[in-house]
Amino acid sequence: MEIVDPITPTDIYEPLCLEEAQPNKRRRKKSIVWEHFTLETVGPGCTRACCKLCKKSFAYISGSKLAGTSHLKRHISLGICPVFRQRNLQVPDTPGSRTGGPGTATDPPKKRQRVSQGAARITFDQDRCNREIAKMVILHEYPLHIVEHSGFSDFVRSLQPQFSMLSFDTVQGECVAVYLKEKQNLLNLLSGIHGNVSLTLDLWTSNQTLGYVFLTGHFIDADWNLQRRILNVVTVPSPESDYAFNQAVMACLSDWHLEGRMFTLTVDQSLSNETVIGNLRGLLSVRNPFMLNGQLLIGNCYARVLSRLAQDALGAMRETIQKIRDSVKYVKTSESHEDKFIELKQQLRVPSSKNLLVDDQTMWNTTYHMLVAACELKEVFSCLDTVDPDYKIAPSMEEWKQVETLCTYLKHLFDAALILTDLRYPATNTFFHEVSKIHIELTHAAMSEDPFVSNLIRPLQEKFDKYWKDCYLVLAIAVVLDPRFKMKLVEFNFNKMYDEHAESWIRAVNDSVHELFLEYIAQALPLPTLEEGNEGVIKTETSQDGFQEGNLVSTVDGLSDFEIYINEITSSQHMKSELDQYLEESLLPREHEFDILGWWKLNKLKYPTLSRMASDILSIPVCTVGPDSVFDTELRKMDNYRNSLGPMTLEALICAKDWLQCGLSPSTTNTTATPEISKAIVKMEV
Repeated sequence: MEIVDPITPTDIYEPLCLEEAQPNKRRRKKSIVWEHFTLETVGPGCTRACCKLCKKSFAYISGSKLAGTSHLKRHISLGICPVFRQRNLQVPDTPGSRTGGPGTATDPPKKRQRVSQGAARITFDQDRCNREIAKMVILHEYPLHIVEHSGFSDFVRSLQPQFSMLSFDTVQGECVAVYLKEKQNLLNLLSGIHGNVSLTLDLWTSNQTLGYVFLTGHFIDADWNLQRRILNVVTVPSPESDYAFNQAVMACLSDWHLEGRMFTLTVDQSLSNETVIGNLRGLLSVRNPFMLNGQLLIGNCYARVLSRLAQDALGAMRETIQKIRDSVKYVKTSESHEDKFIELKQQLRVPSSKNLLVDDQTMWNTTYHMLVAACELKEVFSCLDTVDPDYKIAPSMEEWKQVETLCTYLKHLFDAALILTDLRYPATNTFFHEVSKIHIELTHAAMSEDPFVSNLIRPLQEKFDKYWKDCYLVLAIAVVLDPRFKMKLVEFNFNKMYDEHAESWIRAVNDSVHELFLEYIAQALPLPTLEEGNEGVIKTETSQDGFQEGNLVSTVDGLSDFEIYINEITSSQHMKSELDQYLEESLLPREHEFDILGWWKLNKLKYPTLSRMASDILSIPVCTVGPDSVFDTELRKMDNYRNSLGPMTLEALICAKDWLQCGLSPSTTNTTATPEISKAIVKMEV
């Protein structure tokens, strides 16, 4: 048996107390109450406990019954003892107590805990507490100086008086240590992948006109899981400079040893002009080999494209939408107005179950939802002035009709953007059908005979057509690598989109897939012997004696020429590449929950070259922003607190949060980080 220190939240451990000793066992009394009580024998088989301070006695042993010590503890801890209570009223407050230190009426002494001999002794660990505070600051984006707030200090000391409070510099160092440890884990993960890494580039702004370039890596790991990690947050003093993005990309490639391993770069091209894109292309051409002559190198952000289209559509009906917004505000900002609105809705028996909400104009999806809800309640708004004469801003029925038409096309954009909000980022094959579907809808609407529809949609269609021409090849190649669709979905959609011109578009995709496959074969040197002009040909080996292995037909019968002829025919029949074999096989049944990466993992031995190609293509990102920013109408802005931090500290806090949330911590993975990280591998300026 042993007595341990008071339990703290850090220890997160609550040992079981043993029962009080039986009266017939002779041992030292270990309960804390015996510091305040003595035992007095008052008769045969009768022992009472007497308070040392007020001299009041309590039952303890009566015959074979043991009263225990709970009532004795209450006498002291609840301040029932008048002498003990009066004594503590005279003791001044200390930082470690609420009224006068441990043992007062309002702050009773902590109970001694006893553990069995088999239980481990739990001790306070200052270093562990420091690490946990650092993780708390990182994960919840608390300011670093929270550790110097008096309220936080008092709270922590009330939980664990032994804890030594951290300074700003100390917690900053602890956060950087977490960042370095997680960075090494991520480096280990990247070193184990067999494919390339694709990057996205997103720009945040600040009130100080500084720019913050977020570079995120997308890749498929050794277990064929799609991964997405923020790699760098680079502060750029002049984000409008033509070379600002070059600086950030170079820092990322160098920091993570990705020279020659970067596959594509996706950017928000509304932030850059032709000069910026040209500079990036020139930089990457030096450091990374071009695939398909660079046609896949620079992509545009799908979420930003959808957001701009939605803003353009909403802007075209700005005055009408403002009427509806004011109408919703009129109802929602007054209880009496809302009561009249609800009562009228019930009288008119309008079946809508949607709730009216005032939109947040920095997120276009909230405006879309506001319009949809208002349209379902248009009848109520149209009659509201009959029960509320103060309401005078009702839209006309023609305006309601136009808003309903607008919502029809906004729904296509909303449904497309909703896919990007999934925390499990979808593989690239997901987007070909979705993007081509929007292209078809906008093209048809732009040619509508209704002048309102055509005038509203034509500008949107022209902008989206430009995006489609930039991205269709990547998306088409990705869907070809989906064994449920292959070239068939490309042929189907292009025939709907281009009619008699579809053949040239289909041929462009088919040729690009074969050309890209040849480039992957060329990268896989040294190669087996290939027939010139054939793609990764799998040839049947023949022996030098003029017959196939295992064939015992002699050549002495004068038919050696016949054997050669047969061998040539047989070889030509089997000279098919992995790609051709894959394309000729039957399509898999179309399942909604199909795991395309799992399928390629199972078939990587059957298609070794094609699987490497699939690993790179299926991890190409189409979006540069996170799931929480898909509907944003403005660039993200760094807050003033984070803007005040040094560039290295800011990067450490943002990246470490992303990595911890992704579960790269050694507590959740088998990756073990070395205690002392090599400066050659992980560079960090503290």
